[in-house]
Amino acid sequence: MSTATLGAPWASLSIKIDSENPDHHLWNNHGTWWIHYTVHQRDYTKRRVRVSLETRNLREARQRRNTLFAHLEEEGIETT
Repeated sequence: MSTATLGAPWASLSIKIDSENPDHHLWNNHGTWWIHYTVHQRDYTKRRVRVSLETRNLREARQRRNTLFAHLEEEGIETT
């Protein structure tokens, strides 16, 4: 079943934007940058997601985080 038949949004991301912290949602684990965020689903459950960004470069990690969030939004996940 495609997300188009489910009606948007089928889930929402819990993303807090902190202008004073451009590295929000990022953490460094022994030199490699990771992202973490929470997905709230329509059935009132939530899922915490942690994914390696597979880079040691902070600037690249920020770009990959932003690209991932943009992709999730395109897939029908609303950001809150």
